[in-house]
Amino acid sequence: MALSSLFTTLLIGLLLSRSQLVIAQLSHDQTILVSVGKELGVSGWGLNSSDYCSWPGIGCSSNNSMVERLVLSHRGLQGNVTLISELKALKWLDLSYNNLDGSIPPAFGNLSRLEFLDLSANKFGSSIPIELGSLRNLRALNLSNNLLTGEIPDELEGLENLQDFQIFTNRLIGSIPMWVGNLTNLIVFTAYENGFSGKIPDNLGLVSELQLLNLHSNQLEGSIPESIFSTGKLEFLVLTLNQLAGNLPELIGNCRGLSSIRIGNNKFIGSIPKAIGNVSSLTYFEADNNNLSGEIVSEFSQCSNLTLLNLASNGFTGTIPPEFGQLTNLQEFIVSGNSLFGEIPTSILRSKNLNKLDLSNNRFNGTIPETICNTSRLQYLLLGQNSIRGDIPHQIGDCVKLLELQMGSNYLTGSIPPEIGHIKNLQIALNLSFNHLHGVLPPDLGRLDKLVSLDVSNNQLTGNIPLALKGMLSLIEVNFSNNQFTGPIPTFVPFQKSLNSSFLGNKGLCGEPLSYSCGNLNGSDHKSYHHKVSYRIILIVIGSGLAVFVSVTVVVLLFMMRERQEKAAKAAGISDDGTSSRPSIIAGNVFVENLRQAIEFDAVVKATLKDSNKISCGTFSTVYKADMPSGMILSVKRLRSMDRTIVHHQNKMIRELERLSKLSHDHLMRLIGYVIYEDVALLLHDYFLNGTLAQYLHDSTKQPDCKPDWPTRLSIAIGVAEGLAFLHHLAIIHLDISSGNIVLDSNFKPLVGEVEISKLLDPSRGTASISAVAGSFGYIPPEYAYTMQVTAPGNVYSYGVVLLEILTTRLPVEEAFGEGIDLVRWVHSAPGRGETPEQILDVRLSTVSFAWRKEMLAALKVALLCTDNTPARRPKMKKVVEMLQEITQT
Repeated sequence: MALSSLFTTLLIGLLLSRSQLVIAQLSHDQTILVSVGKELGVSGWGLNSSDYCSWPGIGCSSNNSMVERLVLSHRGLQGNVTLISELKALKWLDLSYNNLDGSIPPAFGNLSRLEFLDLSANKFGSSIPIELGSLRNLRALNLSNNLLTGEIPDELEGLENLQDFQIFTNRLIGSIPMWVGNLTNLIVFTAYENGFSGKIPDNLGLVSELQLLNLHSNQLEGSIPESIFSTGKLEFLVLTLNQLAGNLPELIGNCRGLSSIRIGNNKFIGSIPKAIGNVSSLTYFEADNNNLSGEIVSEFSQCSNLTLLNLASNGFTGTIPPEFGQLTNLQEFIVSGNSLFGEIPTSILRSKNLNKLDLSNNRFNGTIPETICNTSRLQYLLLGQNSIRGDIPHQIGDCVKLLELQMGSNYLTGSIPPEIGHIKNLQIALNLSFNHLHGVLPPDLGRLDKLVSLDVSNNQLTGNIPLALKGMLSLIEVNFSNNQFTGPIPTFVPFQKSLNSSFLGNKGLCGEPLSYSCGNLNGSDHKSYHHKVSYRIILIVIGSGLAVFVSVTVVVLLFMMRERQEKAAKAAGISDDGTSSRPSIIAGNVFVENLRQAIEFDAVVKATLKDSNKISCGTFSTVYKADMPSGMILSVKRLRSMDRTIVHHQNKMIRELERLSKLSHDHLMRLIGYVIYEDVALLLHDYFLNGTLAQYLHDSTKQPDCKPDWPTRLSIAIGVAEGLAFLHHLAIIHLDISSGNIVLDSNFKPLVGEVEISKLLDPSRGTASISAVAGSFGYIPPEYAYTMQVTAPGNVYSYGVVLLEILTTRLPVEEAFGEGIDLVRWVHSAPGRGETPEQILDVRLSTVSFAWRKEMLAALKVALLCTDNTPARRPKMKKVVEMLQEITQT
């Protein structure tokens, strides 16, 4: 009995001791969380409950309430995260998409139970800590999108359970360690956009479950190891933009589930293995810009799901296999820059989904088949630089969805069929140059009102340039040179704005932009003409110099006035004893009837006197958040009264605001009301939690929790274009178009802001021209520095910058572009750097699907047109809307 009592006593003691330990641990976890919350500024912790397991982002074990899960992604956090390593029971840690910097804490290596660690999309620098190699239970490690340097430490070799290993978009160097190939559970390995060199490990995939391998944009060399195909489980292979060489392994046929193969921009040699026909799931094969040779294997025809086949810029010979007609899902067939010959393959035209056919720069020597337009979805037909002969068939007019038609540098004869004028969607280019075409230009071409570029140079065309071509309203680039045209050049702005070289080589042509009129010029006329040109050049140089001097002077004065006014505004808001003063309200009104009871003017003014309420600061205004006593939240714009417009033109301003309140469009910010006190004007708008487009694209705190979404971005781009087109229709020129002046509502519908500024500042007094040098940096059109006048083409340029932001997720100005280079120059100079359009786009979107990539490339072409250096060549906003809408309809 005594022994039994002793045992009971000991058991109770042990249980009490264990209970005390658990209680101590729980108290410890809560203390750590409170400290972490304060350090990082985590909102929502401890406000409504002392039960920390119910706080946002925290998950606890069911039996003892110890913290096992901590998810703090997309919160804009900053600070030291080392304390988190004290949460010893942690299994899941997600700190992705924040603003965390410094080194990754080595103390994270103490989280021995950790299975999931995601530190991606932050600003962590320095090297990967070797202590992470102690995380033996880790199944997923994501360190991507940071600033990490150095090599992958060998100490990570101990992560034997790792299934998902992602380190892409860093500054890592060295080779990919051999031990990565020994991770038997590895499913995903992404290390793209780094500086890795050396060879891909020979054992990679040999013993693992590898399904996704993405190593693009590194400096890897050597051959593709056969081991990555050995298990047959690989589904995605991306190796583009490296220095890989050798042959493609026959073993590739093992992977029947392999859907995407991207090996472009390398140094691969030899032929494509016939085993490619065994890859039944293949949808995307891209091997452009290599040294591949031989014939294009017919076994591709067995890949019934194939959507894109890109073999451009290689050394392929022979003909296109007729079996390719079986590829009914094929959308893009690109074989440009090879040595292919024979007839244009009619079999491939049977694919009803064919969107792009690029046979350019080969040796095709047949005729254009009459069935060329059998595929109703064809948008790009590129046949230039071949030896194609015969007439252009009249059936070409049936290609009603064509956006681009390239037939230059062939041996085409006959006349230009008028049916080309039926291709109403033709937009990017019509190139028939360097052929043997004769006859007159058909007036039907004037129906191509969306066409941007027309080139019929170097043929034997005769007659006049038809007046009907004035119907080509979107025309920017033309070339009629080296034909036999006669008569006057039609007085049409795109013609007059073109270089005279676009019309040279036609002995019978006269008029602008040629240097002689339609009358015969004698010697004295020539001399007089050259004198006029000389004087014009001198005047332009002098005028440009004066414009630059005035611009710099205005900038200096503007910033001096702005600084003085901001100091005065602060002084007006705060009294000597530190308490808020109450300015006297001169005028105010709420234009929306049912909101008048919910808005108090005093509360509006008070909100703008606190820096803590400041949301953003733009060129012409500062925006504040204002909480009304009624519970309503407003966005309040405080105008910068640079020219004291408010003091001297108050009545005029109020009348203008009343008119603007009636301005209604789905993509313009609604003006709710205004308040005027002293020399300050406040404009009232709805408040939107999603913030601005700039925050959506560049600020992790405003980015949605879901993956990047191209359809949402395209919808935003179209909405902004529609809003600006509406303003231009009303002859309103926006003064400061930028992503920071575009607000997103709860459904991510864009609303263009700062519209009132465009009407309140009076261009006749020079106010509007100030924006030419004081607008948002990176969005200002180049011509503003000289003209000092805002224009509709200038708006188009600024919109083009916004569209490039949407496509690239790059800021308008980044150090990475180099000194003196902004986003526009960086994008336009990509070909000179040897970069493809795909390298410019946000890879997180463009690699999701072929459809997204295709739409993004189409939108990129629109952005390039909008940011043309010559204002006259930019499309009107109405045309921009049409071009973007067509992207969604195809």
